[in-house]
Amino acid sequence: MADLRHAKLYGILDTGYTPRGRWQQTARALLEGGVGILQVRAKGAPAAEVEALAREVLPLCAHAGVPLIINDHVDVAARLPGAGAHVGQDDIAPVEARAVLGPGRILGLSTHSPAQIAGALENARYLDYFAVGPVFATPTKPTYEPVGLELVAHAASLSPPLPFFCIGGIKENNAAQVCAAGARRLVVVSGLLLADDPAAAARAFRRILDTAEA
Repeated sequence: MADLRHAKLYGILDTGYTPRGRWQQTARALLEGGVGILQVRAKGAPAAEVEALAREVLPLCAHAGVPLIINDHVDVAARLPGAGAHVGQDDIAPVEARAVLGPGRILGLSTHSPAQIAGALENARYLDYFAVGPVFATPTKPTYEPVGLELVAHAASLSPPLPFFCIGGIKENNAAQVCAAGARRLVVVSGLLLADDPAAAARAFRRILDTAEA
């Protein structure tokens, strides 16, 4: 299992928010700000485009010692040195994703209910983490009902053997609430990508996480 002890803040480079011309600049800012894991997400893009985007930031992640995760495209992740993958409930099953990805790579799974969290834990031997969300309403997942802080508290109450990250509508003004419900790892998308200074925004989220852990 991958060591994610120091991966508290999870950044996502999303083509819905970050144009290609600012791709590397934004990645550098997020890494400078202290994200401990970085995902490339390009919904609807062909695999070749996803791979090209990932290759632009892979050297930056390698230099920073931060894992690079590819959303959905497990086959692309398998072709990139050291890259991991993240899959959803409607994507490839964890056992199949692990078979494609191979050992020693990070694999994560989205969950949206107690039953799906239970399913993630049943597949813990294939996974390195799971995500819980969307905690709050978010335009990134407009068709998903927010799961609320209750599901965060439920996940925390299980003391799961896998680390879990909370995602969805998390901003500086509500991150402390998510931490108070039991989160110790956060995924932030627009709260970082739309900030005037993404590096400063990342540092602010890190402070919130450090305070919750203290």
